[in-house]
Amino acid sequence: MNLRRDVFQAIADPTRRSILMFVAAQSMTAGAIASNFDTARPTVSKHLQILTECELLKSEQNGREIIYHLNPIKMKEIADFIEPFRKMWDEKFNKLEEIMKNYQNKK
Repeated sequence: MNLRRDVFQAIADPTRRSILMFVAAQSMTAGAIASNFDTARPTVSKHLQILTECELLKSEQNGREIIYHLNPIKMKEIADFIEPFRKMWDEKFNKLEEIMKNYQNKK
C-alpha cells in the first residue's frame, strides 16, 4: 500500500514553509538548511523527506552531498489550485470595503 503525503498538510507546518522559502532563494544541502534552525538535524531531515515525498523539493546527489531544489512545477500546481479561492476572497473583501466606505460616507 503506497500512501502519498498530502501537499497541503506538508505546507501547513511552519518549519517546512521556512525550508521552502530558503530553498526557493537558493538550492541548498541538508546541512545548510539545518543551520537555519534551532532543531536537531534529524528533525530537519524528516521535514526534507516529507517535502521531497510531496514533490515540493527535488533532491540531487552531488558527490557525498544531496542538494535540494524547489520544484516550481509542483508549486505552480498549488498556486493554480488556490487561485480561484484568492479571487473569491478578493471579491468579498472588495465588496466589504465598498460597504464600509458607503457606511462611513453616510455618517
